[in-house]
Amino acid sequence: MIEWITTEGLTDYDTAVAFMEARVAAIHAGDAPECIWLVEHPPLYTAGTSAKIEDLTDPDRFPVYESKRGGQYTYHGPGQRVAYVMLDLNKRGRDIRKFVQMLEEWVIATLDQFNVRGEIREGRVGVWVQRQDKPLAATGQMQEDKIAAIGIRLRKWVSFHGISINVEPDLEHFSGIVPCGITEHGVTSLVDLGLPVSMTDLDVVLRASFDAVFGEE
Repeated sequence: MIEWITTEGLTDYDTAVAFMEARVAAIHAGDAPECIWLVEHPPLYTAGTSAKIEDLTDPDRFPVYESKRGGQYTYHGPGQRVAYVMLDLNKRGRDIRKFVQMLEEWVIATLDQFNVRGEIREGRVGVWVQRQDKPLAATGQMQEDKIAAIGIRLRKWVSFHGISINVEPDLEHFSGIVPCGITEHGVTSLVDLGLPVSMTDLDVVLRASFDAVFGEE
């Protein structure tokens, strides 16, 4: 069985990392079940293992945490649902690429329940939405904004870190970084897209969509 935990209020980032480190060790030892932990953080930036310092354009704005997850810089803050995913790939198949694809499918299936079409783009991490309501880009192509981020780490084939979906964060807070190193695209949220979705609404759909993608646990 997977344990689902939802923490109300804002969770300190160091506290979250300490919890994940301990839980991953316990899962590997067989002392604790797999876990999905849903949190919100106070405003902060995290630097993944591929982060470039020049992409931190406003280093004094919010606390910056070195994260050992994959990826570059990302923002976490109120109104963004972070789902920390602690799953044992020893018993789920040791296939990192497939696991990341399943996380992407989870996000896309969740957004689909709100009639939002999330898409994956080659060379761009995360989940994107086309903005038919915006003018075409200078290239003549439809503009695309990022609505969800994905970044994981494995230890002894147990995953931690996970996904984040923008429900109603302050999108201006993303301006202190180049999110995931991408300058030519913007960031959006469910509320920015005109959908009055609450965090509780999202959580219900996240769990149902997880069971559909990963199999009911």
